[in-house]
Amino acid sequence: MTDLFTNMVSVTGYAIEAFGVIIITIGFIIATYRVLSGNKETGTDRFESYRRELGRSMLLGLEFLVAGDIIRTVVVDHSMQSIIALGLVVLIRTVLVFTIHLEVHGHWPWNSPPAKN
Repeated sequence: MTDLFTNMVSVTGYAIEAFGVIIITIGFIIATYRVLSGNKETGTDRFESYRRELGRSMLLGLEFLVAGDIIRTVVVDHSMQSIIALGLVVLIRTVLVFTIHLEVHGHWPWNSPPAKN
């Protein structure tokens, strides 16, 4: 019975991670299509729009990747080595999330957005 539960949780963790990869991939495809479709934006505006759209899809996808890692590590493989590896992966992904948030929104998550002129 525990093997069945462990396998189900492992598959669920991998499915959540796969969903994160799909989100990032679809976001990349949509953002690339929009930038190449020839909007009336200038080159700089196009680039900023492209970066924002890519950043949003990466933020969402990274959240799913972290969730899948946590589920699999806590339930399936809870050895000290895997927990340390999970901690490093979560730390790296968290830094990425904060950095991407800064790039997309122009401020840190804990600061209020800059005033518009």
